[in-house]
Amino acid sequence: MDFSTVARQIIISAFPILIAITFHEVSHGFIANKLGDPTAKMMGRLTLNPIAHIDIIGTIVMPLALIIFTNGQFVFGYAKPVPINPLNFKNPKRDMAISAAAGPITNILLAIISILILKLLIVPVSVLLPETLSTTVLKPLVMIFTSSVIINVVLAVFNMVPIPPLDGGRVLIGFLPYRQAISFSKIEPFGFLIVMVLILTGIANYFVIPLVNLFLFLLQIF
Repeated sequence: MDFSTVARQIIISAFPILIAITFHEVSHGFIANKLGDPTAKMMGRLTLNPIAHIDIIGTIVMPLALIIFTNGQFVFGYAKPVPINPLNFKNPKRDMAISAAAGPITNILLAIISILILKLLIVPVSVLLPETLSTTVLKPLVMIFTSSVIINVVLAVFNMVPIPPLDGGRVLIGFLPYRQAISFSKIEPFGFLIVMVLILTGIANYFVIPLVNLFLFLLQIF
């Protein structure tokens, strides 16, 4: 991949990634606040300013590395986790699961919104504009919103992998009986290492990619 291709892919992916991870994290804190935990609000994390959520590795280094090493075929990132104190919840196990689920659900909603903008706004306008203007202005927008659909679906699916501290792991803990939930939550300190092993060995591809393709297919029908 040459420099111009890398630069173009960064420009196309940067905005959707920032929007995806910002809304993902804010949704966690917003729902937690509604359920009784104001921790994120008090720490200034209920803001749509992406600077408050940027993680050097997850928001900058990882997406850039993936753009370069996968030729832009797979782009993924994450932000600084929003702080949540489950002790403030009336029902900590249930409310933590609900707060965790808010992130992936928000990403699916963002993917749907991106599709609606493409189909109901950008495509109809492209028919009315001169070809030169359509190519210079609308084609980049099509690429950005298409990237938004893919990035948000990948982020939603990856976060629903049932391994804590990923959202799917916390949702699963919310459904497990109390004793099993306590036992399962003990793997959280090793969760990120487990996830990295699944990614590096390619095992994650066997369940992440099929789910991503399924969601993209369903959204395409939508």
